[in-house]
Order: sequence, then C-alpha cells, then structure tokens
Amino acid sequence: MNKSIEKKISPSLEDYLEAIYNLRRLNNSVRVTDIAIELGIAKPSVNNAIALLKDKGFVNQEKYGLVELTSTGEQRAEYVLTKHTNIKAFLIKVLGVDEVTAEVEACKIEHVISDDTVLKMNILLNKLADR
Repeated sequence: MNKSIEKKISPSLEDYLEAIYNLRRLNNSVRVTDIAIELGIAKPSVNNAIALLKDKGFVNQEKYGLVELTSTGEQRAEYVLTKHTNIKAFLIKVLGVDEVTAEVEACKIEHVISDDTVLKMNILLNKLADR
C-alpha cells in the first residue's frame, strides 16, 4: 500500500473524497454546494471538511473556488471507491442482500475492513463467476 493510502483520515473525510471523486466524474468540476447536496450536509460542514482535507494534502481549493483532488486525494478516493464497489458486489452476489441495503452497508464497511479481507472476497467472487 502506498503512503497516500496509509495516511489516517476519518471515515467521514473518506466519504468526502469519494463524493468529490464521483461528482468530478459526472460534472468535471466540483463546488462546495455540489458536495453538500450529494452528502445531504450543510455547506459550513463541507467547508470545514474541505479545510481538513486541504491541510492533509488531499484537495486543493482557492477561497470560494472549485474543489479539486490532488493526486494523493485521487488515489485515496479510488482506493475507497474500489473497496466500496467490491464489498457491495460481494453483499449482493454472494449473500443475496438487496441493492439498497448493500449500498448503505458497503459505505459503512469500507472504512473498517482490511485489504486482505476484501482481496479474499474478490477471490471468492471470481471463483463463483467462473462457474
């Protein structure tokens, strides 16, 4: 695992990174208002989180400007998103959890599950797909 992924940040800040990453893929630019709407959070809370992410080197933002992921932020967001996607697939395909529940639970699990466990889940998913 590289250093950018090893940096400790809270699950909440990881959710911000994931939201910024997803919004940028849809819109090419991300504003604080976009993040607030996406996460259902007040703009002052988003501004506080952006300040923390900026201090940790995960995002750049000029005052009142667009929010951009740094390369470190992009790597961390992709890492979290990949874990989320893989966990959700496992919950749906192996355990038969409905999609809405799987989405909610994957978002919670992605912050605490080890990389080794996710790897083993993926191995099992691939074996089942090969059948």
